[in-house]
Amino acid sequence: MPSSPTTLDSVGLPLGASAVDFQLKGVDGKTHSLNSFSDEKAVVVVFSCNHCPYVQAYEDRMVQIQKDYSAKGVTLVAINSNDESGYPEDSYPNMIKRAKERGFNFPYLRDDTQEVAKKYGAICTPHVFAFDQQRRLQYKGRIDDNRNPESVKTKDLRDALDAILAGRKPSVQETRPFGCSVKWKN
Repeated sequence: MPSSPTTLDSVGLPLGASAVDFQLKGVDGKTHSLNSFSDEKAVVVVFSCNHCPYVQAYEDRMVQIQKDYSAKGVTLVAINSNDESGYPEDSYPNMIKRAKERGFNFPYLRDDTQEVAKKYGAICTPHVFAFDQQRRLQYKGRIDDNRNPESVKTKDLRDALDAILAGRKPSVQETRPFGCSVKWKN
């Protein structure tokens, strides 16, 4: 039975699920895991990449969210799981270059095996998963409702983070993510 436009087919980790741990190399040359962020009140895992025009449209907003929320105990963690053989722009050396050029103020990690993206159930870039202090999934989906910053009506991730930091469940816990599909290896 086809879903109606109001029905949301849930994708990825179920709400309330524990964050999946990872050991991934960042553009800073260090290996990062979930425990690297144990002091944070909230962690937002964003599946990202270099080449997708949707991600490119959101990079400034990602930097701004990190800027606005880091003092409140939140960190964004961007993970690039794309197949670099088909998309050389998404290679680790190009990630380092992109993070410098765009002034990333959050960890940008490489998921060469694509295992992390599979475990999270990421389907596109950007695709966000926001976890509370107990690392339970409280929000998943999009950053906001429009690729064009001037046309944004709902700031879904910011609203979810405000609720998480206030100890509440976000009023909207899931939105449909949109962007370029994750580029899986053959």
